[in-house]
This record gives sequence, C-alpha cells and structure tokens, in this order.
Amino acid sequence: MSIIRLHAAVALIGRFPALAGVDLEVGEGEVVLVLGPNGAGKSTLLRLCAGLLRLESGEGSVLGHDLSSERPAIRRAVGLLGHDTALYDDLSVRQNLDFWAKASRVDPAAVVPAMDRLGVSHRLHDVGVGFLSAGQRRRVALAAVVVRRPQLWLLDEPHAGLDPSGRDLVDELVGDAAAAGATVLLSSHEVDRTLDLSTRRITVAGGTIKGDVTDAA
Repeated sequence: MSIIRLHAAVALIGRFPALAGVDLEVGEGEVVLVLGPNGAGKSTLLRLCAGLLRLESGEGSVLGHDLSSERPAIRRAVGLLGHDTALYDDLSVRQNLDFWAKASRVDPAAVVPAMDRLGVSHRLHDVGVGFLSAGQRRRVALAAVVVRRPQLWLLDEPHAGLDPSGRDLVDELVGDAAAAGATVLLSSHEVDRTLDLSTRRITVAGGTIKGDVTDAA
C-alpha cells in the first residue's frame, strides 16, 4: 500500500520551486531517511507531505488523500515534527496536548501516557509552553505526535535541541512506530545515528531526488 505517492511534484516557496519535479513512492511500514544539504528541499518535502504546502503542479497523494484537494484531511491524519514545534505559547503543556488529541479525534486519556513516555514531568503539565526550555518544548512537541498515533510520521531534525537521553528516546519512538506498522519519513544531519533506524535512504538535491537506496532484507 502506498502511503506517499508523488509524480512530477512541484512546490513553491514564494516564487522559488523548492521542489522541482519529485517522483516518490513510500510504502507502509518504511522508515525513510531524507538526506541532502541545507536548502536542498528536505523540509519542503516533509511540509508538502503534511498538507501544509500546496502542490503547484504534478500529482500526489498521502494516506489515500489527494494533495491538491484534500489537504485538510492530510493535516489531520499525519504527525509532523518540524522546526516550528506547532505549540501554542499561551497554552499550558496539557492544554496543547489536549488540543492535538481533540483535533486528531483521539481519546484524551492518551495525553498523560504520551507525556510520561517523553519524560515530561508532572510539574510541567500546567506550565505555559512559552516558559519551557528549548529541550522541554521539543519533548512536548514529540508528545503531541505520539498522542496523535499517526499512520505517517514526518520528522524534521527530530534530535535537534535534545540531550542524549532525549535523542535515544527519539530512536526508540521511531523503532516503535515502525514496529506498529506506521511509516516514517525523517530528515536528519545525524547520519550515523539515523542510518541504523532507516530501511531506505533518499537524497534530495536541487529540489529533486537524486538517489534512492533500499536496504536488502
């Protein structure tokens, strides 16, 4: 089953074609590492697959939803961790996660276990996100992905801003997601760490895919 399907996909940042004709198919259960230099289009690819960017031309679908006409459905269905944590500074940690649970139509009882899994201490539950350190914010943002239980995880530099224990936890989350049948697309400069997590590697350069390697079974 194709989780992501792109054909000649073009996406613009302003007037610049940050993706300039991408062909990509990602199947269920794959863990795909997206490699490439800064400015190559890695983040744009993840944002397109999250339904946050418009498909300017070409064809595409994510989780069976058309990227041209069903972007709101895609946004509800995927879990994206981007450079922007997508948290509301004026809401508490608990309120943020309750919001994402409701938006994803997930049982709110999943919120506290998600916070516990990410090591978000109980003393922080009622603290405004604007008062958190960068590492704490990153853990809460990851908890927001976990609570949504997405079929597709889109992780842009997920280890950034985390201490060693947090980085190890990200690795565990990716492994657990894949073991549960989810698909993971992640971009990371920590190649030594993420190579062992991935089952496939694609290289993005100049807004197109220049390399695609799948590990042998």
